[in-house]
Amino acid sequence: MNSSIYETLGDEKIRLLVKHFYLHVRQEPELRRLYPDEDLSGAEDRLYWFLLHVFGGPHTYLEQRGHPMLRRRHFQWKIDQHMRTIWMDCMLRAMDEIQMDTDLRETLMNYFVKVANHMVNS
Repeated sequence: MNSSIYETLGDEKIRLLVKHFYLHVRQEPELRRLYPDEDLSGAEDRLYWFLLHVFGGPHTYLEQRGHPMLRRRHFQWKIDQHMRTIWMDCMLRAMDEIQMDTDLRETLMNYFVKVANHMVNS
């Protein structure tokens, strides 16, 4: 893939991916409990900005939040293999709802698996 994920997938589809992900999060009580706010729009914005950044788009996340430090930011929550699986399931279902070619889907899936594995802390 010569172009960035951001260039290939586009801003609108990244926004949709995040929207669908959080629709699935709302249906998973164990994962939903990690979000204290009834309104998940703040979490949606943060994930959207993060994905824009890591996929080669605008650096809004860095401007708004600083360095991602994902593991450190999430260390307050117990993330075991079970929670990782729930998170991955939500993301994979969200990916299923976005039109993309097979190579891009594989690239995204590999990225999300790597990140989800990295986040396990117990």
